[in-house]
Amino acid sequence: MRDITFINPQFFWLFLFFPLLIIWQWFRRKKEIPPVLLSSSQALTSIHTWKIRLRPILFILRLLALSCLIIALARPQSSSEITKTKTTEGIDIILAIDMSSSMLAKDLKPNRIEALKRVASQFIEERKSDRIGIVVYSGESYTKVPATTDKSIVLQSLKDIKQGEIEDGTAIGMGLGTAINRLKDSKTKSKVIILMTDGVNNTGVIDPLSAAELAKEYGIRVYTIGIGTNGKALSPVAYNPDGSLQYDMVPVEIDEKLLGEIAQSTGGKYFRATDNKKLAQIYTEIDKLEKSKIEELKYYQHQEKFRLWAILAMFFLMTEFGLRHTVFRSFI
Repeated sequence: MRDITFINPQFFWLFLFFPLLIIWQWFRRKKEIPPVLLSSSQALTSIHTWKIRLRPILFILRLLALSCLIIALARPQSSSEITKTKTTEGIDIILAIDMSSSMLAKDLKPNRIEALKRVASQFIEERKSDRIGIVVYSGESYTKVPATTDKSIVLQSLKDIKQGEIEDGTAIGMGLGTAINRLKDSKTKSKVIILMTDGVNNTGVIDPLSAAELAKEYGIRVYTIGIGTNGKALSPVAYNPDGSLQYDMVPVEIDEKLLGEIAQSTGGKYFRATDNKKLAQIYTEIDKLEKSKIEELKYYQHQEKFRLWAILAMFFLMTEFGLRHTVFRSFI
């Protein structure tokens, strides 16, 4: 009877009459066998047969039939819940990733670029219902992949990003401008840019604050992330004769004021990632701040269970009727 509910439980009050029925049957039974005074009872010993001893089974069958009927009237049901969810409004997200040479610094493990890729990949995988695109910038900027729901394409594009593909430098304004250009015509109400950099805007033809004002006009929120530890970081400073990078301890310069102003003016938020753990926490927080609107639909499937009890009641009644008019007929 687990997971069974009763639609009409008030019928169970009828079980309170069972003790009265048992008492009534007991008195009725005594009247059916009146005392007779005989000089000898030897002639009546044959009356005390198995039929007499088993005759109370007729009453028991009636009680069982009545019990099953009461349970059927109480209308037992089993219920199962089916939950379906659908996205009523997704979010368009552009990841604007700084790919300047300083992103090869090793203060995040194994370096800033690879640490960012790992965390961003997990973020992308968890945004099941959103469209996500990638913009890459350093001294220039370009769209690596436009906003799409095909996560496999986005993840592969993120994996394929390599430093040195475009002119070096940190053109924050151009990276932000390219990301805005990808979202400005979006029909989605929620539009978000996650701008990541580890430096100071030092090149490009677009002023970062002007780009931020443009983002605000298009209703785009910008979350900015400054990547890099406090103090100095082991960063590439030159190339060795064999073409490999030469590293040295270099002061970390991040224009936190600029990144804070960009985020604040667009309704976003500025974060500072000083290590891998902090970077992961930042993406988790952004994931919580930007939630797609999900509609949850619950369906309840009910299955009637009274039929079995009704059949049992009929079975006990038919059995009692058959026994009363066959085996126990002589005692009616």
